[in-house]
Amino acid sequence: MKRRRTTLLCLTALLGTALVATPSSPAAADEVEQLKNGTFDTTTEPWWTSSNVTAGLSGGQLCADVPGGTANRWDAAVGQNDVTLVKGESYKFSFTANGTPEGHVLRAIVGLQVAPYDTYFEVSPQLSVSGNSYSYTFTSPVDTAQGQVGFQLGGSADPFRFCMDDVSLLGGVPPEVYEPDTGPRVRVNQVAYLPAGPKNATLVTDATAKLPWQLKSTSGTVVAHGWTVPRGTDVSSGQNVHSIDFGAYKKGGAGLTLVADGEASRPFDIGTGAYEQLRLDAAKYYYTQRSGIAIRDDLRPGYGRAAGHVNTAPNQGDKDVPCQPGVCDYTLDVTGGWYDAGDHGKYVVNGGISTWEVLSTYERELLARTGEPARLGDGTLAIPESGNKVPDILDEARWELEFLLKMQVPDGQPLAGMAHHKIHDEQWTGLPLMPSDDPQKRELHPASTAATLNLAATAAQAARLYKPYDKVFAAKALAAARKAWTAAIAHPDLYASESDGTGGGTYADNNVTDEFYWAAAELYLTTGEKAFQDHVLASPVHTADIFTPVGYDWARTAAAARLDLATVPSRLPGRDKVRQSVVKGADRYLATLKAHPYGMPYAPEGNLYDWGSNHQILHNGIVIATAYDITGATKYRDGALQGIDYIFGRNALNISYVTGYGEVNSHNQHARWYAHQLDPSMPNPPRGTLAGGPNSGIQDPYAQSKLQGCVGQFCYIDDIQSWSTNEHTINWNSALTRMASFVADQG
Repeated sequence: MKRRRTTLLCLTALLGTALVATPSSPAAADEVEQLKNGTFDTTTEPWWTSSNVTAGLSGGQLCADVPGGTANRWDAAVGQNDVTLVKGESYKFSFTANGTPEGHVLRAIVGLQVAPYDTYFEVSPQLSVSGNSYSYTFTSPVDTAQGQVGFQLGGSADPFRFCMDDVSLLGGVPPEVYEPDTGPRVRVNQVAYLPAGPKNATLVTDATAKLPWQLKSTSGTVVAHGWTVPRGTDVSSGQNVHSIDFGAYKKGGAGLTLVADGEASRPFDIGTGAYEQLRLDAAKYYYTQRSGIAIRDDLRPGYGRAAGHVNTAPNQGDKDVPCQPGVCDYTLDVTGGWYDAGDHGKYVVNGGISTWEVLSTYERELLARTGEPARLGDGTLAIPESGNKVPDILDEARWELEFLLKMQVPDGQPLAGMAHHKIHDEQWTGLPLMPSDDPQKRELHPASTAATLNLAATAAQAARLYKPYDKVFAAKALAAARKAWTAAIAHPDLYASESDGTGGGTYADNNVTDEFYWAAAELYLTTGEKAFQDHVLASPVHTADIFTPVGYDWARTAAAARLDLATVPSRLPGRDKVRQSVVKGADRYLATLKAHPYGMPYAPEGNLYDWGSNHQILHNGIVIATAYDITGATKYRDGALQGIDYIFGRNALNISYVTGYGEVNSHNQHARWYAHQLDPSMPNPPRGTLAGGPNSGIQDPYAQSKLQGCVGQFCYIDDIQSWSTNEHTINWNSALTRMASFVADQG
């Protein structure tokens, strides 16, 4: 999801081919100290403090009294300016620090001392909890003589005393070698295999000949055995691997292990219960992402919080949000909706694809031969609307739909009917930060054709799904969809700016041919009108090969149209060819899966894993699952089921990428209020939250400090600072929601 801080996106070019090559060689330069007076023997000069911090020498340390009641980390700080950084050079950043009382979080940065205050490296250790000595290495992406080392201390409700010593920024230091703990060499789906489904694993080994394997019960009894199949070197990981197929064993069980080459896998189940629960947990994620409403702790124990962005101090709020200067002269009430990801922004283009996929999860349940709509019915998700005789998943999606409708430019204004691209903070905020504590000014950003067509598509889809439950809302949604369509036709080339990335992601997309196709398809499927049918049939996207290796996404929406045209009943001329195109796309993904030693339908060109690769893997699996819904052929069902094994642990890192699922799972996703890693009083992300996954771009400073030279699957780290590999987002969880529901239906 190429949506984050644009000032850092240039790092992809900086790192270049090193991302898929062997680790870069150590810097040849002599080690040179870049800071002055880091030992505080006789003075604190040239270190500065913010005006609200009092600092001085104490026992050979610099000690600072930090006030309480500040909102942001940077509201109280100690630092040194005029630090020289050399592009491409590695630095060791080290210091000792302690806090009294202990437990406060420090944000230590190396960045730019002048606007736009770019950050090149940052960490947020909790003081006096894991020791007082800290050391990190990173590579500078820039040449500058205006660098800054800063220790940001604000954001605490209570005052505390901060002391530091032996602060060093040493240039010319070889990059730190990071070796993740990948556990046993037998890699399995750590969650569950279905009794009647495929069961595959991967063994990492130096052996070139086949090896015996055993499947063992909890008691250690061997219940199945066989031989591995050597696969050679897997390019996505650089490992020599064998495949293990134990699909002939169909009995249920818990805590089984697979043993091969002297290694026992992490435990797993054979059964259906885990996926019935995951179907709900993946969808329940959206309730705790809601903006504009207090989250009830009785509904989500441990996740209760005050309503965010409702104009209650310190929020400036979403009830009367102005545009960016020069964009418009009105304000809009854009309360509600889902926070997009780990930040407090709300984006129409990402909200659109997410809402479509959540709605399509339910629509598939209504239409598919294995669908069970009652499993997502009223009362299943335990949300405030439960009990209103409307399926809970529709109630949850409506929370976002109502927000999307509010983003439409009002009648009487220039560009009436278009949709504003996004709304978020004027400036980036730090971690952790509860939505109700965000003090930043909120702004509407310019309308865009892409956002307008996202609104048209999702509102049109909503009109047909909500009609049995709320005809008034369905009519309102359809009217908004028609208005948006008309506005987009009149303004077909209003694109979001690539440079509009301060305070929120850009979500820039300069090709909206696919969005026009998607919006026309949803309007046609809901209305059956010839005008929309004609646009679908005339679109160059309609007959294009859209099922590419990287999968569909917020910027590649043609598959949303194609999948719905193939499965939602209509009288579209040539519908059989549409259905055949989905099956052909599934065949390609199935071939990729069969050829891949880790059994996944994803093999990006050049082995360059994209931002949010996990949800792209799931999306390719959804295409395979849709082929099963169309044809009933078992090979597509089995392919879709096997494709999820990667997400749950059959991968090079031996980790489940879904919080709370699997013995070792991602749980430190980049997030402002699921920030337990930074603040023990905050929770980890809720069960059923998908991490973005390996990203060859490693655009964030923390990942760069650990993962330079990473190969494919290894370009991931489960740390809250790694927003390019480890964020959570509404559109990634929508992929998990849809796939989990499909898998649960096959049990």
